[in-house]
Amino acid sequence: MSEGQVDHDFEDLLGYLKRNRGFDFTGYKRSSLMRRVSQRLRMVGVAGFAQYRDYLEAHPEEFARLFNTVLINVTAFLRDREAWDYLSTAILPRILAAKGANEPVRVWSAGTASGEEAYTLAMLLAERLGREGFAARARIFATDVDGEALAHARHATYSQSAVEGVPPSLRARYFTRANTSFVFDPEVRRGVIFGRHDLVQDAPIAHLDLLVCRNTLMYFNIETQNHILSRFHFALNEGGYLFLGKAEMPLTRASLFTPVSVKERVFRRAPRAAPPAPPGP
Repeated sequence: MSEGQVDHDFEDLLGYLKRNRGFDFTGYKRSSLMRRVSQRLRMVGVAGFAQYRDYLEAHPEEFARLFNTVLINVTAFLRDREAWDYLSTAILPRILAAKGANEPVRVWSAGTASGEEAYTLAMLLAERLGREGFAARARIFATDVDGEALAHARHATYSQSAVEGVPPSLRARYFTRANTSFVFDPEVRRGVIFGRHDLVQDAPIAHLDLLVCRNTLMYFNIETQNHILSRFHFALNEGGYLFLGKAEMPLTRASLFTPVSVKERVFRRAPRAAPPAPPGP
């Protein structure tokens, strides 16, 4: 098979993944992406990208394995640093500016895994509100379907390698070293509420200013994504913000969310459509 044909089949595969899972590869280098996808071809024993697409259609459980390989699926503090910097400097100030001095700030980390994302949000909000303001106003709801991951998150203890991505100034303020581990600040930790939640089956958390769901939607088919995004729209306050992962776009629910920064995957809840006017006399 020629290199040109391989590229054509590969682009067809990417188009299939985008249509079926909303997985947007714009930010990925094709060479490294092709290497990672090729790992799965070897693992399942198929010869080319066209055959792999057929394999995905016959074995939908393979989507999760593929995405884990492509994403190198490890949750981390401040993963995709530029996106988090944008959230901290551009979005959180807007949220707080629209609030009264004593109004609560409600955030949902959906698919929080072992807690790094939720504690990242806690640090960024505490930096903006101050410790007293954070304790009085901030509530971060951190959910996942994986009970074992939630137990790790509640323990709030991380290895040295896990906190390497945290800037030294934040690490000094929000972590205490305990032998070879780092324990997240218990005072700030109290503002984070962990719980088991199934995005498909369970009712959404409501009255939110910010909803963070990164690298989770792609694990669901388009029909289920539509269902979840409709729930997210319901969960957010008017004008609330949705923060997705690097490879995700709410392609099928463009009427529900308007882009604030496509590059950083930040979207804003669109107003509900006005009901039709009653017929005239």
